[in-house]
Amino acid sequence: MTLTLHRPRLLRGPALEDPVVAPVLGTDRLLLRPYGASDAVDWLAIEADDRVRAGLGWPQRTDRQALDHLRARRHHTVLSQVGDFLALAVELDGHVIGDVSLHLRTLAEETRSVEIGWLQRSDRCGHGYATEAADAALDLAFGRLGAVLVTAVIDRANAPSARLARRLGFRLAGTTAARATWVLAREERAASTNADIAGRASAP
Repeated sequence: MTLTLHRPRLLRGPALEDPVVAPVLGTDRLLLRPYGASDAVDWLAIEADDRVRAGLGWPQRTDRQALDHLRARRHHTVLSQVGDFLALAVELDGHVIGDVSLHLRTLAEETRSVEIGWLQRSDRCGHGYATEAADAALDLAFGRLGAVLVTAVIDRANAPSARLARRLGFRLAGTTAARATWVLAREERAASTNADIAGRASAP
């Protein structure tokens, strides 16, 4: 058995005055919420999805290892200090089909940055669910959390995630041999949102 030691929060430096605790967010078709123990069956299906594992670089886990992974994800419910990670299950018609995550990278108000992540079962692709869920997570990042910049680090072989990043307004900032970093600034997000609103208002 391997013990993982975590530094107490008091030793981890500054914290947000008003931490972000895992919310429940509704979109047109989806519910974004903290994970629960009842999500085990749906999570095992996600872990068994070859395309999910390949896109994220996850190993193939046994059921027990996969459930341990879910248990860890269930505890990521607060964004307060640098390094904190928030995972929200994406639910469609009562079943978890993926998740979105926010990872607090820098804390200072004028430079606050967050890394976003997303995953989705491959049999649910092609319906815009990942875009809808990630869009809600971006609203949380730039709104309640007050991020100035959101980044997405994507495996260079994961073309669907790169296309999703581009649809969300991200621009490519740099690459390594294995990964690409995409960025979206608060001003870019606001301009994109305003353009969407204007487009809908002018539609017949």
